[in-house]
Amino acid sequence: MASSLIAKLTAQKDGEAGDFLNDLVRELWPNINVAGCNMIKEIVEPMFKTMLPGPLKALHFTKLDLGPVPITFSNVTVSRTEADGIKIEMNVSWLGQCSVGLDAPLIPDLGVKSVQLHGRLIVLLCPITNIIPLIGAVQFSFVNPPVLNLDFTGAAEVADLSIIDSTVREIILGIVNSMFTLPNRYFLRMDMTADYFKTYHEPLGVLRITVEKATGFAKESTSKAKKLLAKLTRAAPDCYAKVEVGAEAAWKTSVKDNSVEPVWNETQDFVVSDYDQCIKIDIRDKDVNGDDDVGMAVTTVREIVRGNKHLELPMYLKDKETDGKVSITCEYFSLETANSSFTAEEHRGPNKLCGIANVLVASARNIKGQRDQLKPSVVVTWGAKHRFQTAIIADAPGTDINNPNFDQSFRMLGTSDLMNGSQNIRIALMNGTTEVGASGYRLRKCTKHQR
Repeated sequence: MASSLIAKLTAQKDGEAGDFLNDLVRELWPNINVAGCNMIKEIVEPMFKTMLPGPLKALHFTKLDLGPVPITFSNVTVSRTEADGIKIEMNVSWLGQCSVGLDAPLIPDLGVKSVQLHGRLIVLLCPITNIIPLIGAVQFSFVNPPVLNLDFTGAAEVADLSIIDSTVREIILGIVNSMFTLPNRYFLRMDMTADYFKTYHEPLGVLRITVEKATGFAKESTSKAKKLLAKLTRAAPDCYAKVEVGAEAAWKTSVKDNSVEPVWNETQDFVVSDYDQCIKIDIRDKDVNGDDDVGMAVTTVREIVRGNKHLELPMYLKDKETDGKVSITCEYFSLETANSSFTAEEHRGPNKLCGIANVLVASARNIKGQRDQLKPSVVVTWGAKHRFQTAIIADAPGTDINNPNFDQSFRMLGTSDLMNGSQNIRIALMNGTTEVGASGYRLRKCTKHQR
């Protein structure tokens, strides 16, 4: 599946080789190595304590070096965006020969000797200005969650290697997806006077996916499916489908007990940020000892937008195509500024969206108080379902703590009950845990650029 998924993740019209970028990264790689290692250690080690089980919670780095092989770029394209910015897309590949040491009490020394990373990266340059440096901000994001493989050393002596392998990858990909994978973008301000509202790129639309059924996966397949097939001969599986679009929140269907041809006909809406986002349908067999892989099917949003609304997708298991098929029906809706969908019958009901509220928090001005006593942030709430908070700004050299920039956006998914309800969107300025002031907006009265 990895090779097929990499092909999906990096599919794009022919672009440039990216030799200039590769030469630049090669020269900067020693500096990138140091900065990257420091960031990994600061972010990942605390997450080991919360995500790893038992004695593995104490896992920590004893050595961390990204090695001599730099990241490479290929298939580079450059285009203008509708928001009057510049969009650079490129394939990212890293076959890293790293040197990573991990240690914890009660387990032998463990390390990572190589890393493989593949994905499609978008760099947005906007707004474009007439003042040096000409670019107000840079935003980075992967189109889809990248493919990541780790090659551990000391594997033969560690009974829980599979737990470590899956958890370490989960932590790393979780960080990458939360910061760098659509709909999330890593924001870097280049011009402190740039208008943050002009940097925002709105989502493209909503994709409605109905997972109909899965068939054929119980037939004799490859030798690598023996474990699954042996289980199928004992009892019919209890299958559900896990659906993901890019790095949007995953959705699961109900479990269909004792069926080798499960039928769901269940629907969920997903927000689309890029037409090349992957749609992954992962069929799994629910089990008290851990859910088993049945197979995965993959397509892209672009296939749906092109008019392929009903698809019967082949299922893959352990890198091999099986006899299994997943049937889905999809419908794509472009976003409009009118509120007619609020009451449209086709957008009412469980798991269906009738609108999206985007809240951009640029800055706050004239916060009163001593610098060393201020810890400003902004909390955005909408009903009981949505609560977001910006990062808390800390006093530091170069920071105007009385007039802080937050430069964060929040996206709130609107169902018919929320859109037609009485709940206001509430925006509160906080100092630590104390509310300084707040404003409320009725959604229908909000305009795109209210501040």
